[in-house]
Amino acid sequence: LSAVIPLMKKAKVSALLLPGIGTVDHLKMAHDLGVNTIRVATHCTEADVSEQHITFARKLGMDTVGFLMMAHMNSPEGLVKQALLMESYGANCVYITDSAGYMLPDDVSARVAAIRAALKPETEIGFHGHHNLSMGVSNSIAAIAAGATRIDAACAGLGAGAGNTPMEVLVAVCDRMGIETGVSVFGIQDVAEDRVFPIMDFPIRSDRDALTMGYAGVYGSFLLFAKRAEKKYGVSAREILVEMGRRGMVGGQEDMIEDTAMTLAKQRANA
Repeated sequence: LSAVIPLMKKAKVSALLLPGIGTVDHLKMAHDLGVNTIRVATHCTEADVSEQHITFARKLGMDTVGFLMMAHMNSPEGLVKQALLMESYGANCVYITDSAGYMLPDDVSARVAAIRAALKPETEIGFHGHHNLSMGVSNSIAAIAAGATRIDAACAGLGAGAGNTPMEVLVAVCDRMGIETGVSVFGIQDVAEDRVFPIMDFPIRSDRDALTMGYAGVYGSFLLFAKRAEKKYGVSAREILVEMGRRGMVGGQEDMIEDTAMTLAKQRANA
């Protein structure tokens, strides 16, 4: 951060903080280094754990965002309750986050519209999409139509799973639709092609694994553990991931992957 922030001319730098991992001391350090925006991220049903960090960030005068992750796992009405909590703590923006790349446009529209109707007019709404089902751009446009004013995207889709919403595609679509982004349509294409793609270890795409995670609605951190369990118990990673999604498991419950694989293996043996 100390190397990058002084070089920024127009861009603003943001940081993500997970309560329980990141502390208020980390938050102050980020502020002192010049971080403009702090995103305080919680599971979509656990906004109450963000109070200390959101309150402190606002006292520091930071652009303070409440980041509701895995938002497909809560109803629009449930998300409204969580968003209202974050707003009451001082968040000036609340994000609906499709962490697993699971949602479809109607899912996004319903959730964004619900919290837009519930929060103060001055509180912004954001959307963060993943491209596992190749819906990142469509979902982002749906979010804009429902009232979101902040949309996340990554050059060349750089991100977990099948990547985040690809910025160069989103910018081109927005331009076609008359939505002003302030980003050069061709300039961002050149950055993606000439700068980002060359530094990738492997192409980011909706491959079998990413599609399965999006279809099942599970977090990207599950994949490595599922692959290990596949080798150990002879149950396919795909089957494990789908079962984890059916059970509603979330990030931090990776230890349940082995238990799930064992259960599936026993069921197969007894069939």
